[in-house]
Amino acid sequence: MRFVRYHGTAHAEWGLLQADGGRVQVLEGDPLAGYTATRRYVDLLDLKVLAPATPTKIVAVGLNYAAHAAESSKPLPEEPLLFLKPPSSINANNGPIHVPFPHHRTDFEAELGVVIGRKCRHLQPSTWRDAVLGYTCANDVTDRTLQRKDGQYTRGKGFDTFCPLGPVLATEIDPDDLEIECRVNGSLRQHSRTSDLIFDVCTVLCFVSSIMTLEPWDVVLTGTPSGVGPMSGGDMVEVKIEGVGTLVNPVCSLQGGGA
Repeated sequence: MRFVRYHGTAHAEWGLLQADGGRVQVLEGDPLAGYTATRRYVDLLDLKVLAPATPTKIVAVGLNYAAHAAESSKPLPEEPLLFLKPPSSINANNGPIHVPFPHHRTDFEAELGVVIGRKCRHLQPSTWRDAVLGYTCANDVTDRTLQRKDGQYTRGKGFDTFCPLGPVLATEIDPDDLEIECRVNGSLRQHSRTSDLIFDVCTVLCFVSSIMTLEPWDVVLTGTPSGVGPMSGGDMVEVKIEGVGTLVNPVCSLQGGGA
């Protein structure tokens, strides 16, 4: 099932994307609290699609594909390398990625995002799936210039619009072997499978929840494959994940700023 969150007449609403990919069945309620399917349908193209999660935090994993660690000239981590992105960085499908410093290198990073469905702590390999609401496409946008300058991740990954999510929340899929790719202006830049993760989704969620409580709607980004690279104003970035869909975002360069 693929749920779509969109801007309704007074508040955010949810729908079910139909198999034809063009129609959305309107729901009363949401995938977390429960819902009832109505008999109303709307055209997906007529909707302003929103990010499919409203998290208290976004927990991300760095260097979780061996080939990406190699291209970054970093050793393989012995345990998941965690960092946080602020909820204010969330962006939606078709939302522009605002690059604040056009003279910096700003990279795309295609990732599988995991949306949490219940408050949880100390998840175990036998229970982690019960804590997952669904999966979505993500782009862990990074100002690489600032990341290298600062020696840590917060500023370079924390700008507004630097965490596109969407276009849907997909349930009932197995995250252990999904094709993931990223295209920039139609050109393939990243291509891998989640089976190539150093730490799989089970390991990541158990590790994260051993450190902090995960809340409903929190998002965990599982890491990016090799092939990360720069993007600039005027580019169109697409993150595609098997069984989920394609997240599309234009890039817009902002003028000013001298960091």
